[in-house]
Amino acid sequence: MTSLLIVDDDARMRALIRSIVADLVDSVRECGDGAEAQTIYAEHQPDWVFMDVAMPLCNGLTATLNIKGQDPKARIIIVTGQESPTLRAQAKSAGAFGFVMKDDLFELRGILSQSERPV
Repeated sequence: MTSLLIVDDDARMRALIRSIVADLVDSVRECGDGAEAQTIYAEHQPDWVFMDVAMPLCNGLTATLNIKGQDPKARIIIVTGQESPTLRAQAKSAGAFGFVMKDDLFELRGILSQSERPV
């Protein structure tokens, strides 16, 4: 059984991601902020987290760092529309398992079946 947490402040983006990977996961939870993601992760410990970066209250990099601090085995993929070497480095430093651009969401399907993916 594979579980997933989708974290993005845009409900349409969460729905799109869900539709792309729905047949590959057994359980999907969603939220719109990094702070809420930390709470949901602590309660349910999903197998994967697909985390946006730019969100109100608590951004995805901070949430990733905090989740990884509580569970070093957490597999968090940064899903963003922002591309930069600096952001990739920050994601890696926060403990992200991978980095996917929002214009290539079908890459998320492959990630769900991989055991390792460099940032």
